[in-house]
Amino acid sequence: MAHNPISDDGLAATHAACVEERRLETLDQLYETYEPSVERWVRRLAGPGAEVEDLVHDVFLVALRRRHEFRGDAKLSTWLFRITERIVRKRVFRRRVRGFLNLVFRDNTIALSPASPTPLEELERRQQCALLYAALDRLPEKYRTPVIMFDIDGRSAAEVATLLGIKTNTVWVRVHRARARLFNDLSAEGNIP
Repeated sequence: MAHNPISDDGLAATHAACVEERRLETLDQLYETYEPSVERWVRRLAGPGAEVEDLVHDVFLVALRRRHEFRGDAKLSTWLFRITERIVRKRVFRRRVRGFLNLVFRDNTIALSPASPTPLEELERRQQCALLYAALDRLPEKYRTPVIMFDIDGRSAAEVATLLGIKTNTVWVRVHRARARLFNDLSAEGNIP
């Protein structure tokens, strides 16, 4: 019987496959163990109408990407709860901002137009709303968040600074730059006279 030695490449590939298999088993165990808890946390934090399954998957994707950051100082469940809390808070914030933008746009349209808008006016309003959303989405996160919190959510600069962990002057600079970018973006498309 002939003995076929394994080459260095074959041995390395076998070792990598074993490591990957163990990692996947660990991730499967993590999901199986903590998925019910994460789902319960998402339901409680996000409230009714939340996309629970999507949020749960987002939590485990972040946990997978950031697994090297877990130092073991706290329980794994505590670490997962903090991830869940941050993801749900971001999703709820975005939902509220979009709802607020819809409300602001609707209120401005109602105040400036007759009681029942014509189909053309309704179409124009929807297009303006879509353009504003698109312009906000194109802003870098460091500008988008402060301008939304300050201009749309109505928070003070000091409160925004505290929430974002930055200086008040930095908030003013970012809000100013965000406004300028929004103005340039919308005027370049011919949406601002």
